[in-house]
Amino acid sequence: MSPASDTRQRIIDAVLRIIGQDGVAAVTNRRIAKEAAVSLGSVTYHFATQHELLRESLLHFVAEETRHFTTLADECSEGLDIRQAAEVVAQVAGVNGFDSRHIAPFELYVQAGRDERLRTAAAECFAAYDLLAARILTHLGVPDPERLAGAAVALVFGQQLRRLATGAPAEDLVDALLVLTRISPAAPAAAPGPR
Repeated sequence: MSPASDTRQRIIDAVLRIIGQDGVAAVTNRRIAKEAAVSLGSVTYHFATQHELLRESLLHFVAEETRHFTTLADECSEGLDIRQAAEVVAQVAGVNGFDSRHIAPFELYVQAGRDERLRTAAAECFAAYDLLAARILTHLGVPDPERLAGAAVALVFGQQLRRLATGAPAEDLVDALLVLTRISPAAPAAAPGPR
């Protein structure tokens, strides 16, 4: 890695830490410079605007998450039982605790809701989550896994947010996802007959 790309990476890592600790509003050039141990001029040299900083940080996060979840999805291409699926879900959800790295994505996704320029990057990350969920559900024999993948991802995110906000145990997330795997698709509604 070149010195310039090393500095850029340190800045991005600092932005993600700051966001995870204190939210997007806490991202200032001075704080980034201090956190990344770079000069203030380095921050503005590498990132001309606040939007560019947030976008590049989200894209970096997405690239890491996509790589990680694609690897997990590929590992799930071999046989998978319910215990192994629970282990994968626990790994995805970071059951060992919430640190700033686990909080930052929530902040970035909320920011993407406010700034449509960030939405493409957020969509890439959710596509990786959906792929992993569909693979796990397929190997567990859940009917219509692609259709349920988005619901599984939403459940994981919702449970993670609940856990973050309330301190609920991580096991609640795994239990909730296991319940989802036992749901069969609703039977199609019968056409109304003559009365």
